Amino acid sequence: MLSDAELLTLTVAQMLLGFDCERRWIRHAHHSVELRALFPYIPGQSDYNKRVRAARGLLCKTIRLLAEVSPSWFDDLWITDATPVPCGMSRETVKRSDLAGHAGYGYCASHSRFYWGLKLYLVCAGDGMPIMWCLANPKLGEREVVTALLERDHHLIRSGQILLADKGFSGAQFAATTAAMGLRLLRPDRKDETYKNGNLGGVRQWIESVNHTLKGQLGLEEHGGRTTHGVFARVAQRVLAMAAGIWHNWNIGATAKRSFIAYDH
Repeated sequence: MLSDAELLTLTVAQMLLGFDCERRWIRHAHHSVELRALFPYIPGQSDYNKRVRAARGLLCKTIRLLAEVSPSWFDDLWITDATPVPCGMSRETVKRSDLAGHAGYGYCASHSRFYWGLKLYLVCAGDGMPIMWCLANPKLGEREVVTALLERDHHLIRSGQILLADKGFSGAQFAATTAAMGLRLLRPDRKDETYKNGNLGGVRQWIESVNHTLKGQLGLEEHGGRTTHGVFARVAQRVLAMAAGIWHNWNIGATAKRSFIAYDH
C-alpha cells in the first residue's frame, strides 16, 4: 500500500520530471529501477488517479506547510496575479464537460487569445512560494476574487505587508479594502492617473515569471483534468511541485530558488 507521504512524493516527482500524462508517468515508474527502489509499491494508473483526487485536502495542507517552514514565509513582499487554466478547446468539449457551471470563457491578454476553462489566482512570496491560491471562473473580476482570497486567509496578513500587483488591480474600492486589511498595495500607475509609483520597471515581467514556471516547467496548461475534482487536484500537484522545489532550493542554498532544471531528468 502506498502511504500518503509516498503519494505526495510521487506527485511532485511526476511534475518535476515533466510527465503531464498520468498513464505515461505510471508506466515510466513501473519500469524505472530507481523509482522501484524508492517505492516498493506503485499503484496502477486508475488507482493512482483516485488517490490523487482524494488527496486534494492533503495537497493543499502540504503546500501551506512547505511555505510555513521556508524563509519565504517571512517575506514582507507578496505578489499576486492570475493565469488561465484552459480546460477545453472545441465547442463539443465545452458542451459535454463536467466543468459546466464552474468553467467559463475568458480572454488572455498576454497571448491575445480567448479560452474556455478556469483561472488560477496566486498570492505568493517574492521568490514564488505560494501563500494563497484558488481557482475561479474567468468571468469573475480579478479584484473580486483576490479580495475573497485575502479575506479567507486574512489571519496570514501582517501589518505593513506589501502586495505587488499589476495595473489591472487598480480601483479605489480594492485599494481601500487592502488597506483595511493592513496591506500596502503597490502597482504601476495607469496612464490616466496622477504619478504615484510610476511604471515600477519590470514588475510585470517579475509577476509573469511565476506563471511561466507553472506553465513552462510544470505544464499547468497540459493538466488534462476533465472534472472539477480532477482539475483542482492536478493544478494543486503543480502548485505543490513549485512549493517543494523552492523549499528544497532554500535548503541546499541554491541561488535561483525557482529553477527546477536540476530535477527534470
